[in-house]
Amino acid sequence: MKIEQIYTSCLAQGAYYIESNGEAAIIDPLREISSYLNMAKSRNSKIKYVFETHFHADFVSGHIDLAKATGASIVYGPTTMKMGFEAIVGKDGQVFKVGNASIKLIHTPGHTMESSCYLLIDEDGNEKALFTGDTLFIGDVGRPDLAQHVIADLTQEKLAAHLFDSLRNKIMPLADNLIVYPGHGAGSACGKNMSNETTDTLGNQKKYNYALSASTTKEEFIAELLTGLTSPPAYFPKNVLMNIGGYDAIDEVMKRGLKFFSAKEFETLISSKNVLILDTRSAADFGKGFIPNSINIGIDGSFAVWVGTLIKDIKQEILLIADPGREEEIITRLARVGYDHAIGFLQGGIAAWETEGFKTDKIQSISASELAIEQAANPQITIVDVRKQSEFESEHIIGVSNLPLDFVYDKLPEIDTNKTTYLHCAGGYRSMIFASILKAKGYDHIVNVSGGFKAIKESGQFKLTEYVSPTTLL
Repeated sequence: MKIEQIYTSCLAQGAYYIESNGEAAIIDPLREISSYLNMAKSRNSKIKYVFETHFHADFVSGHIDLAKATGASIVYGPTTMKMGFEAIVGKDGQVFKVGNASIKLIHTPGHTMESSCYLLIDEDGNEKALFTGDTLFIGDVGRPDLAQHVIADLTQEKLAAHLFDSLRNKIMPLADNLIVYPGHGAGSACGKNMSNETTDTLGNQKKYNYALSASTTKEEFIAELLTGLTSPPAYFPKNVLMNIGGYDAIDEVMKRGLKFFSAKEFETLISSKNVLILDTRSAADFGKGFIPNSINIGIDGSFAVWVGTLIKDIKQEILLIADPGREEEIITRLARVGYDHAIGFLQGGIAAWETEGFKTDKIQSISASELAIEQAANPQITIVDVRKQSEFESEHIIGVSNLPLDFVYDKLPEIDTNKTTYLHCAGGYRSMIFASILKAKGYDHIVNVSGGFKAIKESGQFKLTEYVSPTTLL
């Protein structure tokens, strides 16, 4: 029997490949399915099942394409949802054979009502691993406030109560030596304070995970679980609906997006269509010169998550600027979160745009030391920290404002267009995104602080609040 975790860092997401005696199962696959197909082919195995732990909110699953490509059966836990594809609606305790191994469905409502874990039993009948999806993470559990954005009656309090019962009655009685394989790790918005570790024993989680403390009452659990939650990214409910109802095949999405336009054609499209210009280059390169009204979300970062957070219309047509050779990766990562309507790239990149004589814009960047000089000369300068509220409350420059990038469009009225605003995040990635949005909205007096709070702290030139360990990373 083989178990392989396929971890995708940009989504902090774990998919799983399980194999026994020529048959395989995939748990929570990403949308691009070639890696699973190649893995099975190289091992002369047939993919028999695609197990889904729940209707995912933070990414579009590859269950439909994978089932079509292999003939595998899609399996969900108990649900009354009408799906746009054939699927087995499993029962609590139902066992599925994969080769000589068995996979037992354990219904664990709480994160969502259909949420289920899968218990792997090896060829000798030994319980070996538990695939927990978003029910149980390493150091945390799944947040209970997402399903209400799709089904209003499923309040976070109701789901938190269900989750308490699932953990106590279904998970905690299981053996301590089980290996826990969760759906996500640190960086995902599906939990509030996950570990960087992506596996652990269930016994360790019983000792160290607050949610599995046997002495905690249901009321205490609910209060703790709901503390520190913030609004989820806007794309989450839309991804849920795609995962339930279906979506375009990934090959169609790739074909639609991988088109190339000359600078003149690109300019014509900008002028004639309601398109969004997304520049995926690094913050440093973007700041030196970009097409007016374009938004910068660098591909070398939490690209898909920020696209989903900041581009409100999941069907928005998108024109792209990219470093050569990154185009297929960009379309793939957009598709992972349901942004299937990219329509092409600028051939030759920003250099081709400039060669044609088209206008570019710039955003000034300064170092932390230069910011310190500016503040010493004028203590009243406007510095805005665009990190998450939890990061800001943990430690920040005394006297600065916190306008998290997550809520940039709501916070625009708080920025004075007549004053120079200095923006910083943790390292410079998010502050340039924020700056690009401001520029596109007509804010001209914007300065980005390169290196972000890390450089600010290391400079030793600013008065900072005392560090407080965060209780939530949302």
